[in-house]
Amino acid sequence: MISINDDEDLHFRKAEFDPEDCPSDCSRPCENVCPANAISFERENSTMEVPFSSDQKEKPKVRFEMQGGVITERCYGCGRCFPVCPYDKIREITYVRDAMATAELLKTNDVDAVEIHTSGRQTNLFKELWDDLANSVKYLRLVAVSLPDTGDATISTMNQMYAIMEPHLSCFNLWQLDGRPMSGDIGRGATRESIAFAVRVAASSERPPGFLQLAGGTNVHTVDGLKKRGLFRTHITCAEPNHLQSLIGGIAYGGYARKIVGRVLSSMGSENGVTGIEYHAEHLLKALKEALHLVGSVKSYNHPDGMQR
Repeated sequence: MISINDDEDLHFRKAEFDPEDCPSDCSRPCENVCPANAISFERENSTMEVPFSSDQKEKPKVRFEMQGGVITERCYGCGRCFPVCPYDKIREITYVRDAMATAELLKTNDVDAVEIHTSGRQTNLFKELWDDLANSVKYLRLVAVSLPDTGDATISTMNQMYAIMEPHLSCFNLWQLDGRPMSGDIGRGATRESIAFAVRVAASSERPPGFLQLAGGTNVHTVDGLKKRGLFRTHITCAEPNHLQSLIGGIAYGGYARKIVGRVLSSMGSENGVTGIEYHAEHLLKALKEALHLVGSVKSYNHPDGMQR
């Protein structure tokens, strides 16, 4: 799956600042609040081993330098650093992915699905994006539209977008309900907005065709919250294909997934320095178990260790 956007979107931005502009007595709250460890005030020279063939006498190494400031590769645009900077030095860099380039990429048959992020407040930009993709959609197995809760206008906007897509839609479609974007790692309460969003959309008899998937604020408490509202179960009988409990087709874990796997990566880094998790089986296994524990309640894994045989 690849993600694209029809306008400025929280998922398509990066933070940026020059550490040389920061006062020496700053307490650096941005560094403490960043969930991705993407902010550093020191240049780092690092070396990482890379895969090697059996005929090589020793593992080749790659040396690289991390610049101070925001490490772009780690930043995923959560925006928590912006309001905490006491000197307002952090800038927001946004971008819109090129639709025509994406359309050409789809024609290679290497992409199974597209995730379209939209504001949900208007459909003209969505239509422009879809028109650029239309001739390439036939190569896809799934089209997902990610949108925030816009209140009473949500269902109407979803129907307008479906009407735009339908003439060229020959695959499954999915609505990703982005309750509280990039907040699942904050705490238990973050998932309430995503569940409330799902309840409102699922209760509407006027919603357009398509699976429903939760995102934005999802974490380890989401499945239990959905079950309490009668919106989720892992097995569906043929006699009840349209039952309310079968409406939630999936859960997307972003910030919370980064948090639990990040703990493992942090531990590995403190023990081994800059390296790849594929070279450390014990850490890879631990990260895999953490991930399987998270998705196990969605996937109905029955193995005692959370893994299917």
